[in-house]
Amino acid sequence: MPYPHGGLARHANLPPGERLRVLLVEDDEGDAFLVGELLAETNSMIELLVATSLSEARQRITGVDCVLLDLGLPDAQGLDGLRQVLEMSSGAAVCVLTGRSDEHLGIVAVAEGAQDYLVKGQVDGVLLTRALRYAVERKRADENARRLREVELRQAESARLERGLLPQPLMTTDQVAVHTFYRPGRHAALIGGDFFDVVQTRPDRLYLIVGDVCGHGVDEAALGVELRVAWRALVLAGVPDDEVLPALEQVLMSERRLQEIFATVATTRLDLDANRATVRLAGHPPPLLLSGGRVVPVPAPGGLLLGVRPRRPIAYDLEFDTDDWSLLMYTDGLIEGRVGAGNERLDVPGLSGLLDEPANREVSLPELPAWLVGRAEQINGGPLADDVAMLLVSRGGGR
Repeated sequence: MPYPHGGLARHANLPPGERLRVLLVEDDEGDAFLVGELLAETNSMIELLVATSLSEARQRITGVDCVLLDLGLPDAQGLDGLRQVLEMSSGAAVCVLTGRSDEHLGIVAVAEGAQDYLVKGQVDGVLLTRALRYAVERKRADENARRLREVELRQAESARLERGLLPQPLMTTDQVAVHTFYRPGRHAALIGGDFFDVVQTRPDRLYLIVGDVCGHGVDEAALGVELRVAWRALVLAGVPDDEVLPALEQVLMSERRLQEIFATVATTRLDLDANRATVRLAGHPPPLLLSGGRVVPVPAPGGLLLGVRPRRPIAYDLEFDTDDWSLLMYTDGLIEGRVGAGNERLDVPGLSGLLDEPANREVSLPELPAWLVGRAEQINGGPLADDVAMLLVSRGGGR
């Protein structure tokens, strides 16, 4: 119960935001009475609760703004009691109030995490009230600074991972143009496990990959980086095409932290002189072909997710009819948004419909991926929940 001589005598109906709840941990009834009187005489708008031991304080600390702690308690002495209170106090400020006028102890107490060190008999009501309020504000400032630092660290970590997930295409040819796009989902705007890469192995041959590790967060992003780097190494090493994804699956299964983690992947080999492509899918949505004013999904077999049951994906050979075409590869975050208020998803047919809209004819190829995301978000009624990565490779007019 609140101490009968706290500082709320004339302000008992104040809203919670204008008052403080202070827990005094003090086993001396006379000293507790004195603290209550000091706060009452200044009309401090402080609600004072009293606990006579550390164990009692543990039960009453919920919702408290500040703990005023005596260092000599029946169940804790000195800095040990302070450390226990700091551990249990969570977001509450902690001030030490003791009869020991020891400057060295005060410095150590503040170094341990206390916001202030007050000596009994050397504080009046005004000073005590000011010290408690300053302590609470310092604690809030410290918490805000800590949270800001955590956000900055996460953003820096995401930026480092993004450089690994989203590299510059390794290509020199000017026979085709490659446009890349990435946007994180709305999970604190942190990067997930989507990745892409482009590698040219000879003047007329280009390899592309788009992949998605299930889940969000640093672990998934790191695994995505490993898969992308492993894929690039396998391609550059000249590993036969049919063996690349099985080898990538081995990397996934050995590096994932949980057996439930899987990945979806789409790969394409472009043979530029022959004007053809070979597409392989492992549980990934099919690329879309833009050519002759039409948009059609590439009818490659869907294949199994990587990491579920190892099996070699089936290759699908695609012959381009003209020298003006584009191939759009993307992750499923682009097609999982809703269509209207119901549960219907955009999915591959809906995405094809967006690319068939007359308005997109006015959009340049480099801007087309961002335009697609904008339209998908407009239909979804808000930002897409999942990450979106895209590769748009174009030849000639691209349409």
